[in-house]
Amino acid sequence: MSARLSVCTKEEQRSVIRFLWAEGVKGAEIHACLCTQYGDNALPQRSVYKWIEMFKNGRTSVMDAERLGRPSTSTSDEKLEEARAIILTDRRVTVEEIALQLGISEGTAYSLVHDILGFHKVSARWVPRHLTEEHKRNHQHICSSLLEWYNREGNNFLNCIITGDETWVHHYEPETKQQSMQWKHMSSPSSKKLKSQPSVGKHLLTVFWDSQGPILEHYMEEGVTVTSVNYYNMLRNELRPVIHSKRRGRLTQGVLLLHDNARPHTAHLTINTIRQLNWEVLEHPAYSPDLAPSDFHLFGPLKNALRGHQFAADNEVKEAVHDWLRSQPQTFFSNGIKKLTDHWAKCIEKKRDYVEK
Repeated sequence: MSARLSVCTKEEQRSVIRFLWAEGVKGAEIHACLCTQYGDNALPQRSVYKWIEMFKNGRTSVMDAERLGRPSTSTSDEKLEEARAIILTDRRVTVEEIALQLGISEGTAYSLVHDILGFHKVSARWVPRHLTEEHKRNHQHICSSLLEWYNREGNNFLNCIITGDETWVHHYEPETKQQSMQWKHMSSPSSKKLKSQPSVGKHLLTVFWDSQGPILEHYMEEGVTVTSVNYYNMLRNELRPVIHSKRRGRLTQGVLLLHDNARPHTAHLTINTIRQLNWEVLEHPAYSPDLAPSDFHLFGPLKNALRGHQFAADNEVKEAVHDWLRSQPQTFFSNGIKKLTDHWAKCIEKKRDYVEK
């Protein structure tokens, strides 16, 4: 079993770079190998490219060239190791705090941390829930089963999937900061934007769709939430008839229903209804919006299209949603269903860490 090398020298890594470069390995792949083996002690990518360029120009030594004059004490090996230790002890430490502890200027500390050591500060990614080991095993098992199903049947499997989910649509949804950006000349006055909130007026929208496009748009009456009873009525009295009329032969071929594990979706009444309709429900791991096509593909673009528009009446909102859904090309929906296979594969690859969109 291979083991990571926690202790290494710069000269050792440079020798590895020289060897792999001579073998024809690309710079990015060499850096990835160093990171895999040496972890946080790996040389930064820019250093890898720098040494490759020197080797190309005929350099054979991996030792630092002798320098004239007094060596810089602010970027000495001791300072580098101190800075590295400070960061590994506290990943949230600031440049100002590092400079203070090392007794150097903030500019030197930034250069040392960013340019020489290769550290960059990034924000943590928000995830819906911390997954337990049991959750992860269950998610991997489900994704493996679904991916095997796809590998056996290919697009015939994907074409039978009908997915549905709920989301709120508001009479007014503020623009994002990115959407409100505009071109500005140096002499133009600075623009201001008032902070606003979504309107109180809103409707709970349920959308069912497949690889061919939207099938059903359903709005709950004001003050009514989704329950097993009204979800049962929606499936039997609305979704089934519209599948029969819009997707000829689908009911005979078989319907694979993909929805999340919300209580109305998993209630006994719903399960019995789906069984009576001779449909099959695809397994969906708990706490997995990244594996639900409506969440990772449909609702984001829909809400972005509605942002910034002020709707005076309920019918205006519904008409805008309807027009947007009908304006999307068929490839938009087929790509959304196809992405499921990529998300299943990434779920397995990442050992059930959340999948990036």
